[in-house]
Amino acid sequence: MVSGNPQHHLPVTGPTLKPLDILLALSVPVIWGLGFTFAKAAFVFADFPPILLIAFRFTLTALVVVPFVKIPKGYMWQIFWIALVSATIQYSLTFTGLDGLNASTAIIVVQLEFPFMALLAAIFLKDRLGWRGSFGVAIAFLGILLIAGQPRLQGNLDAVFLVIGGAFTWAIGQIMIKRMNGAVGGFTLIAWVAVFSAPQLFAMSWIFESGQIETIKTTGWIGWGVVVYLGLVMTALGYGIWYHLLGTYPVTKVGPVLLLLPVTSIAGSVFILNERVAGIELIGAVVVIAGVWFVTSKGRAA
Repeated sequence: MVSGNPQHHLPVTGPTLKPLDILLALSVPVIWGLGFTFAKAAFVFADFPPILLIAFRFTLTALVVVPFVKIPKGYMWQIFWIALVSATIQYSLTFTGLDGLNASTAIIVVQLEFPFMALLAAIFLKDRLGWRGSFGVAIAFLGILLIAGQPRLQGNLDAVFLVIGGAFTWAIGQIMIKRMNGAVGGFTLIAWVAVFSAPQLFAMSWIFESGQIETIKTTGWIGWGVVVYLGLVMTALGYGIWYHLLGTYPVTKVGPVLLLLPVTSIAGSVFILNERVAGIELIGAVVVIAGVWFVTSKGRAA
């Protein structure tokens, strides 16, 4: 709403982050970025089927979080479809693609979530993309082309496209959530998305994967440890911190920390998985992050 008060025409800066909240904000990309690395470790060292891993993740999240939230009466059907798109289909695509790629490569490609979301918001929500947003989208896709053009990825382009498909599906899910206009709180939404997506993911695993019973019987501490990390640390704790910050500060104050996601995931893949990152991949990562920054910073002014 426009007001005659000239202060309304100044940029909205919001409260300054407290030292503890700065640490909490920095912990989010670390928690989420390492989740990608640990998931890859479960595929490599425990031979855990990707979709089955995510099914157990959301099962654990649902069991732990649902007792602490209310039933979103009147919105269950909408949440069912949000779970199908933004969790079941999205994670099935993304983590199946991750299984065929280095974690460092996959996390960079996943950053297309934000350009895709900006494009879909411009189409379906009539959000103004602007020149910064349009430039950022173009730059982000250029970075992905640089990465996908590497000779060593020519035999794994199907995995790259799976991750791109996951990023696009995530963006669709966010538009579906946006259309709920905040009617369901973030933590409640996470809990009930987990409730619906867990059985959906078990069904997807049964259709598209094999060896599930053998995995359950033989998986050791690495596989189940990753399930615990993904279900409790990455999802429950990570999103709990994130929604605390969003409830306290403007998104433009805390949102930029998510640009550290590929940094923490790449570092984890190098030091934990002993992956090697090619020079062109680092260049592509910088280009993608720059593009995402343009997309996410286009609305800093009031």
